[in-house]
Amino acid sequence: MTDRLPGFSTLAVHAGAQPDPTTGARATPIYQTTSFVFNDADHAASLFGLQAFGNIYTRIGNPTNAVLEERVAALEGGTAALAVASGHAAQVIVLQQLMRPGDEVLAARKLYGGSINQFTHAFKAFGWNVAWADPDDVASFERAVTPHTKAIFIESIANPAGSITDIEAIAAVARKAGVPLIVDNTLASPYLIKPIDHGADIVVHSLTKFLGGHGNSLGGVIVDAGTFDWSKDNKYPMLSEPRPEYHGIRIQETFGNFAFAIACRVLGLRDLGPALSPFNAFMILTGIETLPLRMQKHCDNAKAVAEFLSSHPAVSAVNYAGLPDDRYHQLQRKYSPKGAGAVFTFSLKGGYDAGVNLVSNLKLFSHLANVGDTRSLVIHPASTTHSQLDDEAKVRSGAGPDVVRLSIGIEDKEDLIADLDQALRA
Repeated sequence: MTDRLPGFSTLAVHAGAQPDPTTGARATPIYQTTSFVFNDADHAASLFGLQAFGNIYTRIGNPTNAVLEERVAALEGGTAALAVASGHAAQVIVLQQLMRPGDEVLAARKLYGGSINQFTHAFKAFGWNVAWADPDDVASFERAVTPHTKAIFIESIANPAGSITDIEAIAAVARKAGVPLIVDNTLASPYLIKPIDHGADIVVHSLTKFLGGHGNSLGGVIVDAGTFDWSKDNKYPMLSEPRPEYHGIRIQETFGNFAFAIACRVLGLRDLGPALSPFNAFMILTGIETLPLRMQKHCDNAKAVAEFLSSHPAVSAVNYAGLPDDRYHQLQRKYSPKGAGAVFTFSLKGGYDAGVNLVSNLKLFSHLANVGDTRSLVIHPASTTHSQLDDEAKVRSGAGPDVVRLSIGIEDKEDLIADLDQALRA
């Protein structure tokens, strides 16, 4: 035995997992079951009353999912995690614990297009409002805070532009405002950036992307940093006030530094129901085992491709923080020294039509709406993922009409460069 703390690669393979106690199976089994047998009536009552931990029903928790949750929490440096059906589901469950009708989330303008749409339109049905701030201007967050602000939401590496967010500076704004900072860490993964180390209170991921890594399984996860006092000023009654459905338990008081993860499970997932399939949890767990190897290859390839594009005559600009002259390069060196990620954008001199033509002429790159695959992917955001935005909003979010987004995979970089070169010449 040793007191040494396991390294990242060791955690990616082992965290949360043990050989199956019944069969000895070394790989985590897929517990493909809806429900679980109780020991007796008292055991059942204690589980339903939150007086004991255990399995009740797969919508609320499952042993396969539990290994995934513990592994991601360990990689992110959090106290606990909850796996759900998708990244969008994670955002809904998180905000349900924090927001009441009339409350507001303050979000960075540079977000994934689907998140912008979710925040702007879908959340209106819940009576939740959104205010926007510029992640390149920290003071804009301070100016936008109001008494209705219940959370600040940013991406560590913003989609689609690949820009790096100054997490520590925005965390300071959140602390001053007395609200939690939520960081979507999907594009970075904990291999590149650990937002909790820089002041984040909650981390969310689309597990579909780099953590799963193979484009075969949907999933989302919420990680509780265990750093926020949910009982202060009674601003978050879901966590601080007695819960009538659990005999008056106060979630914060009872569960301490993993109270938020518990609330998301027993107040959010239980009732809204976006449960992650145990099969998908198994697939994502398998993907995480190679996360450090894949992410470094992603980053190395992306840098080589960005360097090629930056000198190509058909390209007017490349937005990749790993390039020394990029405006986010210093933030990249501070927050993500292992690499600038695998997702970035570049602009074509031919504008909108050139972008559409490029994606049509690529052969090795797959034209689809996803990132974080082992395969290299391409999309023209203005005509797809960000098409619901007006032109001004597209430009603000880094998805102008001349912009193409790449998600660089783990193929040989020479083949990726050759494919881009022939498509740009075409």
